Amino acid sequence: MIVSIASGKGGTGKTTVATSLAAVLGSRAQLLDCDVEEPNCHILLKPEIRTTESVTVAVPQVNNAACTLCGKCGEVCRFSAIVVIGDQVLTFPEMCHGCGGCSLLCPEKAISEGHRELGVVETGTAGPTDFVHGCLRVGEAMSPPLVRAVKRKIDPAKIAILDAPPGASCPVINTVMDTDFIVLVTEPTPFGLHDLKIAVDAVSPLGIPLGVVLNRSDIGDGEVQRFCADSDIPLLMEIPHDRRIAEGYARGDLLVDSAPKYREAFFRLYAEIEHLASRIRPNMREAAR
Repeated sequence: MIVSIASGKGGTGKTTVATSLAAVLGSRAQLLDCDVEEPNCHILLKPEIRTTESVTVAVPQVNNAACTLCGKCGEVCRFSAIVVIGDQVLTFPEMCHGCGGCSLLCPEKAISEGHRELGVVETGTAGPTDFVHGCLRVGEAMSPPLVRAVKRKIDPAKIAILDAPPGASCPVINTVMDTDFIVLVTEPTPFGLHDLKIAVDAVSPLGIPLGVVLNRSDIGDGEVQRFCADSDIPLLMEIPHDRRIAEGYARGDLLVDSAPKYREAFFRLYAEIEHLASRIRPNMREAAR
Protein backbone atom coordinates (compact mmCIF):
# COMPACT_ATOMS: atom_id res chain seq x y z
CA MET A 1 0.00 0.00 0.00
CA ILE A 2 1.10 3.52 -0.85
CA VAL A 3 -1.03 6.13 0.91
CA SER A 4 -0.58 9.84 0.18
CA ILE A 5 -1.71 12.43 2.73
CA ALA A 6 -2.55 15.75 1.10
CA SER A 7 -4.50 18.95 1.74
CA GLY A 8 -5.82 21.86 -0.26
CA LYS A 9 -3.93 24.32 1.92
CA GLY A 10 -1.35 24.39 4.68
CA GLY A 11 -2.13 24.30 8.38
CA THR A 12 -4.94 21.75 8.26
CA GLY A 13 -3.10 19.00 10.16
CA LYS A 14 -1.83 17.01 7.18
CA THR A 15 1.59 16.32 8.70
CA THR A 16 0.01 15.55 12.07
CA VAL A 17 -2.11 12.84 10.42
CA ALA A 18 0.75 11.45 8.30
CA THR A 19 3.20 11.13 11.19
CA SER A 20 0.62 9.66 13.58
CA LEU A 21 -0.48 7.09 11.02
CA ALA A 22 3.13 6.06 10.39
CA ALA A 23 3.87 5.93 14.12
CA VAL A 24 0.99 3.57 14.98
CA LEU A 25 1.92 1.24 12.09
CA GLY A 26 5.48 1.09 13.45
CA SER A 27 7.85 -1.30 11.69
CA ARG A 28 5.24 -1.99 9.00
CA ALA A 29 5.44 1.61 7.77
CA GLN A 30 7.77 3.90 5.88
CA LEU A 31 7.18 7.66 6.15
CA LEU A 32 8.28 9.71 3.12
CA ASP A 33 8.10 13.50 3.46
CA CYS A 34 7.54 14.79 -0.08
CA ASP A 35 6.99 18.39 1.05
CA VAL A 36 10.56 19.10 -0.04
CA GLU A 37 10.20 22.89 0.07
CA GLU A 38 9.36 22.84 3.77
CA PRO A 39 9.75 19.33 5.23
CA ASN A 40 8.65 19.09 8.85
CA CYS A 41 7.81 15.43 9.56
CA HIS A 42 11.24 15.12 11.17
CA ILE A 43 10.22 17.65 13.83
CA LEU A 44 7.55 15.25 15.10
CA LEU A 45 9.17 11.89 14.35
CA LYS A 46 12.74 12.91 15.36
CA PRO A 47 14.46 10.36 13.07
CA GLU A 48 18.08 9.31 13.14
CA ILE A 49 19.43 10.24 9.69
CA ARG A 50 21.81 7.62 8.32
CA THR A 51 22.38 8.57 4.66
CA THR A 52 22.35 11.79 2.62
CA GLU A 53 22.21 11.69 -1.18
CA SER A 54 22.57 14.67 -3.51
CA VAL A 55 19.94 15.01 -6.26
CA THR A 56 20.85 16.78 -9.49
CA VAL A 57 19.18 17.71 -12.77
CA ALA A 58 20.94 17.78 -16.15
CA VAL A 59 21.67 21.25 -17.59
CA PRO A 60 23.30 22.21 -20.92
CA GLN A 61 26.95 23.13 -21.24
CA VAL A 62 27.92 24.76 -24.53
CA ASN A 63 31.23 24.37 -26.36
CA ASN A 64 31.36 27.82 -27.97
CA ALA A 65 34.22 26.82 -30.25
CA ALA A 66 32.05 24.16 -31.92
CA CYS A 67 28.78 26.11 -31.88
CA THR A 68 27.58 27.57 -35.21
CA LEU A 69 24.73 29.58 -33.63
CA CYS A 70 22.12 27.68 -35.66
CA GLY A 71 19.53 28.11 -32.90
CA LYS A 72 18.09 24.58 -33.00
CA CYS A 73 18.73 24.20 -29.26
CA GLY A 74 16.52 27.19 -28.48
CA GLU A 75 13.78 25.98 -30.81
CA VAL A 76 13.33 22.70 -28.94
CA CYS A 77 13.40 24.17 -25.42
CA ARG A 78 9.86 24.94 -24.22
CA PHE A 79 11.17 26.79 -21.17
CA SER A 80 13.72 29.07 -22.91
CA ALA A 81 16.51 27.65 -20.77
CA ILE A 82 18.85 28.00 -23.74
CA VAL A 83 18.61 30.72 -26.42
CA VAL A 84 20.76 32.17 -29.18
CA ILE A 85 20.93 35.96 -29.12
CA GLY A 86 23.19 37.61 -31.66
CA ASP A 87 26.56 35.92 -31.51
CA GLN A 88 26.00 34.32 -28.08
CA VAL A 89 24.36 31.23 -26.66
CA LEU A 90 22.82 32.01 -23.28
CA THR A 91 21.79 29.32 -20.79
CA PHE A 92 19.50 29.71 -17.79
CA PRO A 93 20.08 26.60 -15.62
CA GLU A 94 17.30 27.45 -13.15
CA MET A 95 14.74 27.15 -15.98
CA CYS A 96 16.09 23.87 -17.38
CA HIS A 97 13.93 20.77 -16.84
CA GLY A 98 16.70 18.37 -17.83
CA CYS A 99 15.06 16.81 -20.90
CA GLY A 100 18.33 16.71 -22.89
CA GLY A 101 16.62 17.76 -26.12
CA CYS A 102 19.09 20.54 -26.88
CA SER A 103 22.11 18.23 -26.77
CA LEU A 104 20.35 15.57 -28.86
CA LEU A 105 19.35 18.00 -31.61
CA CYS A 106 22.56 20.04 -31.80
CA PRO A 107 23.95 19.22 -35.29
CA GLU A 108 27.50 20.12 -34.22
CA LYS A 109 27.35 18.15 -30.94
CA ALA A 110 28.42 21.35 -29.23
CA ILE A 111 26.16 20.82 -26.20
CA SER A 112 26.93 18.38 -23.40
CA GLU A 113 25.09 17.73 -20.16
CA GLY A 114 26.30 19.18 -16.91
CA HIS A 115 24.53 18.89 -13.56
CA ARG A 116 22.94 21.29 -11.11
CA GLU A 117 22.11 20.26 -7.56
CA LEU A 118 18.44 20.52 -6.60
CA GLY A 119 18.74 19.34 -3.03
CA VAL A 120 19.27 16.20 -0.98
CA VAL A 121 17.34 13.09 0.01
CA GLU A 122 17.98 11.89 3.56
CA THR A 123 17.04 8.47 4.90
CA GLY A 124 17.00 7.01 8.38
CA THR A 125 14.73 5.58 11.04
CA ALA A 126 12.31 7.02 13.57
CA GLY A 127 12.10 4.26 16.15
CA PRO A 128 10.87 1.20 14.24
CA THR A 129 9.59 3.30 11.30
CA ASP A 130 11.68 3.90 8.18
CA PHE A 131 12.02 7.57 7.28
CA VAL A 132 12.82 9.47 4.07
CA HIS A 133 12.61 13.17 3.29
CA GLY A 134 13.81 15.59 0.65
CA CYS A 135 15.28 19.04 1.30
CA LEU A 136 15.18 21.47 -1.63
CA ARG A 137 18.20 23.72 -2.06
CA VAL A 138 17.55 27.28 -0.84
CA GLY A 139 16.58 29.45 -3.80
CA GLU A 140 15.63 26.50 -6.00
CA ALA A 141 12.20 26.78 -7.65
CA MET A 142 11.80 23.36 -9.29
CA SER A 143 10.78 20.74 -6.75
CA PRO A 144 9.08 17.90 -8.74
CA PRO A 145 12.36 16.12 -9.66
CA LEU A 146 13.27 16.04 -5.96
CA VAL A 147 9.79 14.75 -5.08
CA ARG A 148 10.28 11.94 -7.59
CA ALA A 149 13.70 11.17 -6.07
CA VAL A 150 12.06 10.78 -2.64
CA LYS A 151 9.42 8.45 -4.12
CA ARG A 152 12.13 6.26 -5.66
CA LYS A 153 13.03 5.33 -2.08
CA ILE A 154 9.65 3.65 -1.52
CA ASP A 155 10.15 0.19 -0.06
CA PRO A 156 7.59 -2.17 -1.67
CA ALA A 157 7.68 -4.37 1.42
CA LYS A 158 6.37 -1.52 3.62
CA ILE A 159 3.20 0.53 3.93
CA ALA A 160 4.42 3.80 2.42
CA ILE A 161 2.91 6.97 3.92
CA LEU A 162 3.63 9.99 1.69
CA ASP A 163 3.26 13.45 3.23
CA ALA A 164 2.47 15.64 0.21
CA PRO A 165 3.06 19.39 -0.11
CA PRO A 166 0.00 21.55 0.59
CA GLY A 167 -2.11 22.89 -2.27
CA ALA A 168 -2.94 21.43 -5.68
CA SER A 169 0.10 22.31 -7.82
CA CYS A 170 2.64 20.17 -9.71
CA PRO A 171 4.56 18.96 -6.60
CA VAL A 172 1.29 17.66 -5.13
CA ILE A 173 0.32 15.80 -8.30
CA ASN A 174 3.83 14.33 -8.55
CA THR A 175 3.43 13.06 -4.99
CA VAL A 176 -0.04 11.52 -5.17
CA MET A 177 0.10 10.00 -8.66
CA ASP A 178 0.67 6.23 -8.76
CA THR A 179 -0.40 5.84 -5.13
CA ASP A 180 -3.16 3.51 -3.91
CA PHE A 181 -5.18 5.97 -1.84
CA ILE A 182 -5.32 9.73 -1.19
CA VAL A 183 -6.28 11.11 2.21
CA LEU A 184 -7.28 14.79 2.05
CA VAL A 185 -7.01 16.53 5.42
CA THR A 186 -9.11 19.64 5.92
CA GLU A 187 -10.74 21.77 8.58
CA PRO A 188 -14.40 22.83 9.03
CA THR A 189 -14.01 26.45 7.88
CA PRO A 190 -15.04 28.24 4.67
CA PHE A 191 -11.34 28.30 3.70
CA GLY A 192 -10.96 24.60 4.43
CA LEU A 193 -14.03 23.72 2.34
CA HIS A 194 -12.95 25.98 -0.54
CA ASP A 195 -9.49 24.45 -0.75
CA LEU A 196 -10.83 20.91 -0.25
CA LYS A 197 -12.97 21.39 -3.36
CA ILE A 198 -9.91 22.57 -5.31
CA ALA A 199 -7.90 19.55 -4.13
CA VAL A 200 -10.70 17.13 -5.04
CA ASP A 201 -10.96 18.66 -8.52
CA ALA A 202 -7.17 18.39 -8.95
CA VAL A 203 -6.73 14.74 -7.95
CA SER A 204 -10.01 13.22 -9.17
CA PRO A 205 -8.81 12.86 -12.80
CA LEU A 206 -6.04 10.55 -11.54
CA GLY A 207 -8.63 7.87 -10.79
CA ILE A 208 -7.23 7.17 -7.32
CA PRO A 209 -9.71 6.46 -4.49
CA LEU A 210 -9.78 9.16 -1.83
CA GLY A 211 -11.26 10.05 1.50
CA VAL A 212 -11.29 12.98 3.91
CA VAL A 213 -10.00 13.43 7.45
CA LEU A 214 -11.61 16.39 9.23
CA ASN A 215 -9.36 18.04 11.79
CA ARG A 216 -10.76 20.26 14.58
CA SER A 217 -14.10 18.82 13.55
CA ASP A 218 -16.20 20.25 16.38
CA ILE A 219 -15.63 23.95 15.65
CA GLY A 220 -17.30 24.12 12.23
CA ASP A 221 -20.74 24.38 10.72
CA GLY A 222 -21.10 20.97 9.06
CA GLU A 223 -20.53 22.22 5.48
CA VAL A 224 -17.54 19.91 4.91
CA GLN A 225 -19.55 16.89 6.06
CA ARG A 226 -22.39 17.87 3.70
CA PHE A 227 -19.97 18.32 0.80
CA CYS A 228 -18.46 14.87 1.39
CA ALA A 229 -21.91 13.27 1.59
CA ASP A 230 -23.13 15.03 -1.56
CA SER A 231 -19.92 14.13 -3.45
CA ASP A 232 -19.89 10.50 -2.24
CA ILE A 233 -16.47 11.01 -0.62
CA PRO A 234 -15.88 8.88 2.50
CA LEU A 235 -15.34 10.86 5.70
CA LEU A 236 -12.69 8.62 7.21
CA MET A 237 -12.03 10.26 10.55
CA GLU A 238 -12.94 13.31 12.62
CA ILE A 239 -10.42 14.73 15.07
CA PRO A 240 -12.01 17.17 17.54
CA HIS A 241 -10.38 20.34 18.77
CA ASP A 242 -8.35 18.97 21.69
CA ARG A 243 -6.10 21.13 23.83
CA ARG A 244 -3.80 18.19 24.59
CA ILE A 245 -3.11 17.75 20.87
CA ALA A 246 -2.37 21.47 20.43
CA GLU A 247 -0.04 21.54 23.44
CA GLY A 248 1.75 18.42 22.24
CA TYR A 249 2.18 19.84 18.75
CA ALA A 250 3.71 23.00 20.23
CA ARG A 251 6.25 20.78 22.01
CA GLY A 252 6.96 18.81 18.84
CA ASP A 253 5.15 15.68 20.05
CA LEU A 254 3.13 13.26 17.96
CA LEU A 255 -0.65 13.43 18.30
CA VAL A 256 -0.80 9.78 19.36
CA ASP A 257 1.78 10.44 22.08
CA SER A 258 0.17 13.56 23.53
CA ALA A 259 -3.31 11.97 23.30
CA PRO A 260 -2.78 8.16 23.35
CA LYS A 261 -6.51 7.43 23.15
CA TYR A 262 -6.31 8.26 19.42
CA ARG A 263 -3.94 5.39 18.66
CA GLU A 264 -6.83 3.00 18.14
CA ALA A 265 -8.57 5.58 15.93
CA PHE A 266 -5.54 5.70 13.63
CA PHE A 267 -5.44 1.90 13.46
CA ARG A 268 -9.08 2.03 12.35
CA LEU A 269 -8.21 4.79 9.86
CA TYR A 270 -5.65 2.59 8.14
CA ALA A 271 -7.99 -0.39 8.14
CA GLU A 272 -10.66 1.72 6.42
CA ILE A 273 -8.13 3.02 3.87
CA GLU A 274 -7.04 -0.52 3.08
CA HIS A 275 -10.65 -1.66 2.73
CA LEU A 276 -11.65 1.22 0.45
CA ALA A 277 -8.53 0.90 -1.71
CA SER A 278 -9.13 -2.81 -2.26
CA ARG A 279 -12.83 -2.25 -3.02
CA ILE A 280 -12.80 0.93 -5.09
CA ARG A 281 -9.58 0.69 -7.13
CA PRO A 282 -10.51 -2.54 -8.99
CA ASN A 283 -13.89 -1.01 -9.88
CA MET A 284 -12.12 2.07 -11.27
CA ARG A 285 -9.79 -0.09 -13.36
CA GLU A 286 -12.78 -2.04 -14.72
CA ALA A 287 -14.57 1.19 -15.61
CA ALA A 288 -11.45 2.48 -17.37
CA ARG A 289 -11.46 -0.61 -19.60
